[in-house]
Amino acid sequence: MAKQPSSDAPQDQPVGPFLRNVILKAILLLAIFSLGFAWADPIQSLGRISLYNRLFPGRLRLPFGEDFEKSYNISILQLEAMFASHEINDLNKSSNEFRVFLLGDSSVWGFLLSPDDTLSAALNDRGLKAPNGQTLRFYNLGYPTMSVMKDLILLDFAQRYPPDLILWFVTLESLPVQKQLESPLVQYNPETSRSLIARFGLGIDPRDERFILPSFWDQTLIGQRRDLADLIRLQLLGAMWAGTHIDHDVPSSYEPAPIELTKETSFQGYQPGQLSFEDLAFDVLEAGVHLAEDTPLIFINQPILIAAGPNSDIHYNAYYPRWAYDTYREMMDRRASEQGWTYLDLWDVVPAEWFTDNAIHYSPQGVGQVVDRLSDSMMRIVNQTP
Repeated sequence: MAKQPSSDAPQDQPVGPFLRNVILKAILLLAIFSLGFAWADPIQSLGRISLYNRLFPGRLRLPFGEDFEKSYNISILQLEAMFASHEINDLNKSSNEFRVFLLGDSSVWGFLLSPDDTLSAALNDRGLKAPNGQTLRFYNLGYPTMSVMKDLILLDFAQRYPPDLILWFVTLESLPVQKQLESPLVQYNPETSRSLIARFGLGIDPRDERFILPSFWDQTLIGQRRDLADLIRLQLLGAMWAGTHIDHDVPSSYEPAPIELTKETSFQGYQPGQLSFEDLAFDVLEAGVHLAEDTPLIFINQPILIAAGPNSDIHYNAYYPRWAYDTYREMMDRRASEQGWTYLDLWDVVPAEWFTDNAIHYSPQGVGQVVDRLSDSMMRIVNQTP
């Protein structure tokens, strides 16, 4: 006779309800964690965690890249992560260092230039000395996109690494009031932008719809998965940066700056005679002076391409009708004189043949020309610094 199973023996449980319960618990835990992530908002703190300046050398310019497989770089719009990857975040500052910041657009960042051919690199190669024997060390804080508000945000953040001198490169295209919020770096840092607007009474609408305001869902773990992936990717790219010193894919050939100029005379919607002081963000420049406090600051009107050929009597280049740019230079001279700014106009120091793909990007030869003209004026300021 077959033995009957004991009534105390464990019975087989249906698999379906068990899996369902496991899945439901996992979903619940994920939801709780994701909502807790939004409440804690740790993304800024995570941005400070960096292998740069520790396992890898710090980057010589702020991270920006359109193809990380070629440039070993990636565009990050989170300020903490941007600066944590930069060489400025190396806290072992030498007592023999006279620290100089360079601010500006892609021409300062060094588009179509290797990191060793940029303005900051060329200035560092000069081995310049302050009167007290300190070595001038130049840090590239330029960033592609043309907006002086973007520069102000970077200068504000960079105050935690106190400079001894600031070189701020500007041009007309970076000054129209309506363009100040066009930079993604401004749009994706609304709290910082609005704080600066309120602090300095800037003529920029803090409620402008171009500011990217994250929803609660955007701040959850799921909503920020792309940002987290980019933070991780930036760290992983540090190994390739350390091994190759490549942070920008410079093609062997490119389309040169356009020299076929139109007869159109408008600039940013303004017709000849319409451009006024109120149309340009001079208040942002003044805010930078106040932000720098006692640190010397030099405004530099950066070089532009002066084209020849048809319609060059109407336009300097594809960016600027002559009337608009001439008006801007007069305004800069006047405002600098009225406010007591230190101002250097280098608009025409680079020959046309040394520009690359547009009217503000120039070759290593152009960089050398700028450095030659800048050095004497800059060192006069340095020699007066206590």
